[in-house]
Amino acid sequence: MASVALYRKYRPKNFDEIICQEHVTTVLKSQIETGEISHAYLFCGSRGTGKTSSAIVFARAITCTADGGKPCGKCPSCVSGANNVDIIEIDAASNNGVNEIRELRENVKYAPLNGKYKVYIIDEVHMLTDSAFNALLKTLEEPPKHAIFILATTEPQKLPATILSRCIRFNFRLLTKGELSEHVKYVFDKEGIKYEQAAVDLIAEAGEGSVRDTLTIADMVKSFCKDFVTYEKVVKILSVVSKSEIFDLGDNIVKGNVEAVFKKLSSLTECGKSVNVLLKELLTFFKDLFLAKNVSTFKGFMSLSEELSESLKTIASGADTEKIVHAIYLMSAFEQEVRQSTQQNLLFESLIIKLCFGFKENYWGEA
Repeated sequence: MASVALYRKYRPKNFDEIICQEHVTTVLKSQIETGEISHAYLFCGSRGTGKTSSAIVFARAITCTADGGKPCGKCPSCVSGANNVDIIEIDAASNNGVNEIRELRENVKYAPLNGKYKVYIIDEVHMLTDSAFNALLKTLEEPPKHAIFILATTEPQKLPATILSRCIRFNFRLLTKGELSEHVKYVFDKEGIKYEQAAVDLIAEAGEGSVRDTLTIADMVKSFCKDFVTYEKVVKILSVVSKSEIFDLGDNIVKGNVEAVFKKLSSLTECGKSVNVLLKELLTFFKDLFLAKNVSTFKGFMSLSEELSESLKTIASGADTEKIVHAIYLMSAFEQEVRQSTQQNLLFESLIIKLCFGFKENYWGEA
């Protein structure tokens, strides 16, 4: 039997399990408790931040026949679970035509079977065609009292103003690295998996603010590492560069030590590290270096071991702030160019040469 993916296994089943979106859940719970349910909601935000999960939790809560502001798990509506006929999920990416919305308009007039409301969750609503939006608008203007619409999208700017103005809008935020790290630890603890803190931090960083992406990575790591997740194994799986290697590379760039820099680059590229990954990691290093140079509490802004924090502080003491800013500007300008180039290695090496001579001779050339 196939195992259940972690992001599915730990999908929120009630408001308490929705992490770090209290600005949304507090309002929704309050509306349920007071009975002031709106007819249309818009959930916006980046992928994997909990829009659809929150929509389903909210839908189950308002179709539940019990009081309390959350699904009771006992009434007919709750027991039916994913088969609840009063909760209709529509994927607008594959059902984006006017005919599908016309069918929705025909069905919306029928009363719910179990609870007080019939809830329509339209995911990726920005994918609807102009004609479909016009058809939906008519329903949003004069909805039946029992109909609730929850529109979810990653691109709210693509929605017509006429749709936006008829919805209560909630913006779901990306999670911080620390918040994702805590969630991964919670999941690993539940799964009985031991881990190194640095490994969990790296998984959280790779998730880039998305809970779903983070748990997908954690799933892959779990399969590879079995019962103990180590930093080195996560580095290997994600094909990223370890902090110590990047610090060594950055230190030699700051010192203008061209020979040491190119030896380190050669060793990293031979291990299969891509130019895009190296550039991203170097950009992060110099951003952190700027903070270490100019912010006394810089440790609070990044998850580094005490050893790496001291190393960064030592490197920063020998670097000029203006040169660090130059380096960040130069790499940022090169980032798009390197990504689109057919000769990435050559372009990246020319950038490294400019950085080395920038720190050593204060010559930066043209960006």
